[in-house]
Amino acid sequence: MISIAQINSHLNRKNGYSMSDEFNEQELHRMRNDAEEKLARRTPAKAAPDRSAGELLHELQVHMIELEMQNEALRQSRMELEKSRDRYVDFYDFAPVGYLSLSNQDMIDEINLTGAALLGVERNQLFQRSFASFVATEDRDRWYRHFLKVLASDDMLTCELELLRGDGSRRYVRLDCLRISRAGKTPVVRIVLADITERTLAEETVRAQEEFFRMIAENVEDFIAVLDLEGRRLYNSPSYARLFGDIEAMKGTDSFAEIHPDDRESIKRAFNETVQSGIGHRLNFRFVLADGSIRYMESCGGLIKNNQGQPSHVVVVSRDITERIKYDEEIRNLAFYDTLTQLPNRRLLNDRLAQAMASSKRSNRYGALMFVDLDNFKSLNDAHGHNVGDLLLTQVACRITSCVREMDTVARFGGDEFVVMLSELDVDKSESIVQSGIVAEKIRALLAEPYLLKIQKDGNAATTLEHHCTSSIGVVLFINHEASQDDIIKWADTAMYQAKEEGRNLVRFFGLKG
Repeated sequence: MISIAQINSHLNRKNGYSMSDEFNEQELHRMRNDAEEKLARRTPAKAAPDRSAGELLHELQVHMIELEMQNEALRQSRMELEKSRDRYVDFYDFAPVGYLSLSNQDMIDEINLTGAALLGVERNQLFQRSFASFVATEDRDRWYRHFLKVLASDDMLTCELELLRGDGSRRYVRLDCLRISRAGKTPVVRIVLADITERTLAEETVRAQEEFFRMIAENVEDFIAVLDLEGRRLYNSPSYARLFGDIEAMKGTDSFAEIHPDDRESIKRAFNETVQSGIGHRLNFRFVLADGSIRYMESCGGLIKNNQGQPSHVVVVSRDITERIKYDEEIRNLAFYDTLTQLPNRRLLNDRLAQAMASSKRSNRYGALMFVDLDNFKSLNDAHGHNVGDLLLTQVACRITSCVREMDTVARFGGDEFVVMLSELDVDKSESIVQSGIVAEKIRALLAEPYLLKIQKDGNAATTLEHHCTSSIGVVLFINHEASQDDIIKWADTAMYQAKEEGRNLVRFFGLKG
């Protein structure tokens, strides 16, 4: 009698399946119950004449139904497998990167559609073609060396090179290469091919821009510095060597160290504000060089941010304006100072007088203005020339300046005329007259002392001329804005002429007798 196990084994071998391979015990039990239910629905229950034969028939019928169910499950599995295969083909062919396999002779065995598109050739025309034929000539030797390294290595190796596509165009690619060894078969090389053309061109653009700006930085007269967010130097253009010598030694040093102490804190504040706000500042400051000399700088800073928008560096472009400052000072001196005596001229005197009148209004104190005119100055010029007269005027300027306070003003009005302005005297007019009279008498007495003037003519030895010169001085008091500037100067001039008319070498006050 054939056992149920034998029937099971035979049926499974006939259909090429192992139940233990496809289904677990629970599934087999469920399937048998389902099969018996189906059998019960197909045939009504009958009394079997021979129980053993009936059982055997029943088992055969159940297994037939089980086979039908297994065939249906197999059909479903094949359909799912076909769907999975289609999905795999889609993923493989339409992946964003190229996939290809090369023989150990560099021949293309497999390639997906993306890889074929990168090479610019139909896929069916690529099989058994040398991959090296698509590598740009200038990169071909490097590819051969890389390919041999891949064949000799168990690790994935990467290289970047330029491809020459079928249509003649070029693309930059990155190749991730791995050797696959199979028992009894020659090794193959699997490659992931990524298009990096945009990245490479962007990097080349950045490199070109860096080179462009480097050429500018190294050939301009301006001073270009790149600083970290703490103000330490990361880069200084070669022009900095003119100020500090070896620019390599400057890397990592404090950029504020050489700034004049009086300017340092304000520059630090502006730097920190730029880092915080991103807004640059245009500033003037002074560098103190190693020899103690001063250079005046004009500077403008800007904040550089990284890809995340965070502050990264500060770029500072500076210009040496020392000569410009000197030139501006010369222009200012020409505009406001007498070139011979270096005293304020009429223009600056008017400005100082306006300030003194405003100060008098605030303090309610008197000021005084003196008009000083040298007596018989013309005779010296006529006898010895204007050069000697200039020597006298220079000494007169020094003597008058020595008689007044630093806050007072001594100006050359023109020719041999000088103006002295005293500010912040006293709130009492009488006391102010006394104070200004003392100063005027001091000036008159000092100007009356002999002058020693060195004279040299026509290459002859220098001689010393002793000259006696007196002065006539007119004084006027002013307070607040009770009189105009023109009136104040006119009244002082009137008092000066009064001194001359009364015998010279005198001091006279406007509006006062004697």
